[in-house]
Amino acid sequence: MTTAIIGVGNTPFGRLPGYSADQLGGWALNEALADAGLTGADVDGLVVNRVSSYEAIAAQYGIEPAWSAQLPTQGRMSGSSVILAALAIEAGMCKRVALVYGNNGRSAGATYGGEGGGYGASRDLLLDYAMVSPGAFYALMLRRYQHVYGVTSEQLATVPITFRQNAALNENAVMRDLITLDDYLDSRLIVEPMHLFDYCLINDGGVALIMCAAEEAPALTDKPVYVLGYGQQGQLMDSDLPPEDFWRGAIGKVADQARAKAGRTREDMDALMIYDNFSPNVLFALEGLGYCGPGEAGDWIQGGRIGLHGERPVNTSGGHLSESYMQGWGLNAEAIRQLRGQCGDRQVTEARTVQYVCASPVCTSVIYGTELS
Repeated sequence: MTTAIIGVGNTPFGRLPGYSADQLGGWALNEALADAGLTGADVDGLVVNRVSSYEAIAAQYGIEPAWSAQLPTQGRMSGSSVILAALAIEAGMCKRVALVYGNNGRSAGATYGGEGGGYGASRDLLLDYAMVSPGAFYALMLRRYQHVYGVTSEQLATVPITFRQNAALNENAVMRDLITLDDYLDSRLIVEPMHLFDYCLINDGGVALIMCAAEEAPALTDKPVYVLGYGQQGQLMDSDLPPEDFWRGAIGKVADQARAKAGRTREDMDALMIYDNFSPNVLFALEGLGYCGPGEAGDWIQGGRIGLHGERPVNTSGGHLSESYMQGWGLNAEAIRQLRGQCGDRQVTEARTVQYVCASPVCTSVIYGTELS
């Protein structure tokens, strides 16, 4: 059995004072239900992320789930949520699943760092190395990556510059002003060698999806988007410190799993949605996906290759660096809208297959498409 996305919704992104994470998630849920032509009573499955509880969302929005789940708050769980919902439908546990995410991080003053705020599982091990934020973790990865492969800041700058160009065409993006190479190089270093523009945003917002079995989808929407394949691989041992292979091994495994299930190759992907909590992650993911060899991504992305009209468009919404930090949820929504042809000036021509990938201690990938075979 294959599953499909029949509804997608989101709030505005940015600073939305006065809204709780539950309210933002519920706002997006109402948008997704309306998009699918359904009500909460039509849904019998529920997956929630970064809201207070599945019970609160179900009670407030009229859902009586036969099956429900609540995942941890880390962004790596966005892909896992889609995979979990697909598995539940495929197993016959439920027929229609609402996936709900809400984040009031900007209004709540989230900083993703500070003493004791390290990236990995054992913070006591990290503090001695001043690893007190996810940014410090990625800065260490980038420094080693540059040392081993000679990748330059000028090459890395292509990632945030390109994503900002995409965001400039996205009315819902938080950051839309174009940036130049000089802007990037002159921006302040947050944790050397990473500049301001290498960091994701912190903002408020919500995203929701509605999923069902593929055979039901055409009766509910004239633009179903199918979940063709998916994969997940943990890399959790020694995850307190950056992985020596930059997660390439785990990324390759989930990509192979997703492609095998989807019956697609890497060359079939019309666009990529890559989890860009920090810009170096895009380089690591491209190498793990096999588009270029180890250490070659800095050169591979040049010449407009990952731009809207390039060989492999990446993060067409502007991603976490410029649209919003919805911890992967916004990227999955963008994949669906690209395949529906709803992205206006940033639309990828004749998009039929889009792959989402998250490189992290839990690597995930989901392949979406307009055609089952």
